[in-house]
Amino acid sequence: MTNVYTPPNKWTMEEENGGKFASINRPDSGARYEKTLPVGKHALQLYSMGTPNGQKVTILLEELLVAGVEAAEYDAHLISIGDSDQFSSGFVAVNPNSKIPALLDTSHETPINVFESGAILVYLAEKFGHFLPTDLASRTQVLNWLFWLQGSAPYLGGGFGHFYAYAPEKFKYPIDRFSMEAKRQLDVLDKQLANNQYLAGDEYSIADIATWPWYGNLVLGNLYDAAEFLDVESYPNLLRWAKEVEKRPAVERGRIVNRSWGEEWEQVPNRNSAEDIDKVLNLKPKT
Repeated sequence: MTNVYTPPNKWTMEEENGGKFASINRPDSGARYEKTLPVGKHALQLYSMGTPNGQKVTILLEELLVAGVEAAEYDAHLISIGDSDQFSSGFVAVNPNSKIPALLDTSHETPINVFESGAILVYLAEKFGHFLPTDLASRTQVLNWLFWLQGSAPYLGGGFGHFYAYAPEKFKYPIDRFSMEAKRQLDVLDKQLANNQYLAGDEYSIADIATWPWYGNLVLGNLYDAAEFLDVESYPNLLRWAKEVEKRPAVERGRIVNRSWGEEWEQVPNRNSAEDIDKVLNLKPKT
């Protein structure tokens, strides 16, 4: 057997492990350098990047604005994880875990910092009274699926996505293991959506907003270039849902905020007003 690894008695980091983002990975936490975060004019200050986890929050904020919640206006500042922006003293003060997204709500006498994407979704949904039902049964179903996503997506991203798309070498065991789990998750979603328009029932909620950037993007071919590999056509209910959610105006807008790659009409690195998104979307080719 080749490439057999015998773990040492005590692990220490001796060198970068290769692969995308390897240069920023270290086994310690905390700020690595001093830098103040930018601050815009709105009460809500978002520090993020347009990855699936970042898209969750910008999609919800855009949905709130579409719903007429003017207080949901926000500034979104790009945190470039490849440039280690998440390790600045300013960012660590908002999120000691140094992961995007992170939110600062300055509408209170003492600003409230919120981190972890699921926590931000719940915070905003409760603050503004949208996309999270108040009756116990319906609320519980939404939270069931929100926490399902929070627990499942790391297997898709850090597991399947890493070994299939980012690892410096391809190894059969981890790719097979995480492909099996990714397909099991797709099957869970497909069966739930066979009898429900949205994940938690008939109402669109933060469960859908959290899940679409990961699993919607995956089956639509926008994540890891793995749609054919995972045979996403075998999940027709999930595909139906993914396409329906994709058509929502707030999803079209939110998915391109804090994004600095892709087509010209997909890039809004920093967002300070609705016009910042409008200008970019006007570049999108008409179909």
